[in-house]
Amino acid sequence: MIYKVHVEFSKEFLEINRDEINIGIVSKPIKGEANKEIIKKVAKHFKISSALVQIKSGHKSSEKIIEIL
Repeated sequence: MIYKVHVEFSKEFLEINRDEINIGIVSKPIKGEANKEIIKKVAKHFKISSALVQIKSGHKSSEKIIEIL
């Protein structure tokens, strides 16, 4: 499943609307920490391993495409 992800900083939330996810994170976008938090939150929400969540594009952007395997 492919999802479009919009990231907001300094907030804690996760909302899913069809194929879009709005997520709030507290990690800073330094050395991939924000991306790691996004993967963990999405995996926890879907109750799957974080290894099954991949960021396909937007590694350095607040707009991302993720795939859940």
